[in-house]
Amino acid sequence: MNGSRDSNAVLLSGITAGFLAKQADCAVCAPAPYLAQCQAALAGSPVAWGAQDVSAYAAGAYTGEVAASMLSDFACRYVIVGHSERRAYHQESNELVAQKALAALTAGLTPVVCVGETLAEREAGRTAVVVCAQLQAVLDVLDTAAVGKIVLAYEPVWAIGTGKTATPAMAQEVHAQLRQQVATRDAAAAAGMQILYGGSMKPENAKELLAQPDIDGGLIGGAALKAADFLAIVHASEQ
Repeated sequence: MNGSRDSNAVLLSGITAGFLAKQADCAVCAPAPYLAQCQAALAGSPVAWGAQDVSAYAAGAYTGEVAASMLSDFACRYVIVGHSERRAYHQESNELVAQKALAALTAGLTPVVCVGETLAEREAGRTAVVVCAQLQAVLDVLDTAAVGKIVLAYEPVWAIGTGKTATPAMAQEVHAQLRQQVATRDAAAAAGMQILYGGSMKPENAKELLAQPDIDGGLIGGAALKAADFLAIVHASEQ
């Protein structure tokens, strides 16, 4: 929940002006009121845009919700579902996140499905159990053809906004587990799936994290609010 019309204009123009990556997929996921601004600023550029949440419902009496079809109206390509803050502050269950992912796919959007454990869960040795349950709920509602159309993001909750970061080896271990879990459903989809790391990726650590075999990109939070920092991460992905 950051941004304003003025600051967005500076950020988006800075990103497009400095975007030199040819091999990286890139998107900006903005608060819903600013999607029209993103569309206007990013249309025709290599940078896609998307939303931070979507309703599980297609339309109707759900005041305050934003339907997937509404996001499509603004030519969104992506939408984040199951972000740790949605799970924590809005009590979103694994099953609700799965329904949101399905709603996004039905509307032709690519859901960025977030999974991750809290510090207590990691210290209890439950990381694999927690993230696999979160992913499995989504896999359970998708037909096989749809499995390869999602993007995954692993965001250890204890490493978001705390300055703590999972070591590259720690992150790689979870990413590999997630890919293997998808492979039990569809090996080809697993091999081609983008699995992003979302735990305080910054210009200083991006290259080392992205060098891991199963870390395909980043879900960037604080470092995405400054064009120079965001671009540094994007360009690290090409190295």
